[in-house]
Amino acid sequence: MKDLLGLMGKAKEMQAKLQAMQDEVAQMEATGQSGGGLVSVTLSGKSDLKALKIDPSLLKADEVEILEDLIVAAHNDAKAKVEAQMQEKTKALTAGLPIPPGMKLPF
Repeated sequence: MKDLLGLMGKAKEMQAKLQAMQDEVAQMEATGQSGGGLVSVTLSGKSDLKALKIDPSLLKADEVEILEDLIVAAHNDAKAKVEAQMQEKTKALTAGLPIPPGMKLPF
């Protein structure tokens, strides 16, 4: 019975830490770049687009496809950075817990 109470206490503690981590992740921002910095995209921790910057030299009618590709690449770069930050925070939060491989947090 004592083990069960201890387990429940750890579960509540883990839930509080998870909520704090989710709040922290929501406040995070990551900026991705492409084209050597000609295009940059800033995403929130929840992958909401916060900012898009395009160098004026890219604003040519005959280069629209290049600009579109650079925007997508910058977005993907920023998203990868957000996901890496989230994994690092999750890893620190779950250190020492017996979580099955492949299980992602937060749920």
